[in-house]
Amino acid sequence: MVTFAQTVGAKIRLHRMAQNLTQDKLGELIGMAGSYLAQIERGEINVKLQTIEKIASGLHMSVHDLFGDQAGSLQENRWIWESVLLLLQQDEAKQRQAHRILKALLTEEESS
Repeated sequence: MVTFAQTVGAKIRLHRMAQNLTQDKLGELIGMAGSYLAQIERGEINVKLQTIEKIASGLHMSVHDLFGDQAGSLQENRWIWESVLLLLQQDEAKQRQAHRILKALLTEEESS
C-alpha cells in the first residue's frame, strides 16, 4: 500500500527533476538539507504543512499542485505507478540504468 507521504514525496521528486534541480540545489534554495529532502521524497518521514509550502515555493508551484490528483491517471494503472515509485526510491545511477534497460527492451520490441 502506497502511503500519502510516498505519494507526495514522489510528486515533489518528479517536479524537482523536471526542473533539473538536484536535492542539494533545491535544499539550498529553500534553506533545507538535501538529505532531508531525500527522506521526504522517499516518503520516509511525515512533514509539516509549512515544510511542504517551502518546497512548493522553491519549485514555483502551489501546495495544491502537490496534494492535487495529478498522479491519478498513473495510480489507476498500478504497474506504471509502482514502477515510478520503485524508480524514485533508487539513486540516480540506478535510475539511469533502469531507463537504458527499459528503453532497449521497448525499442527491441518495436523493431521486431
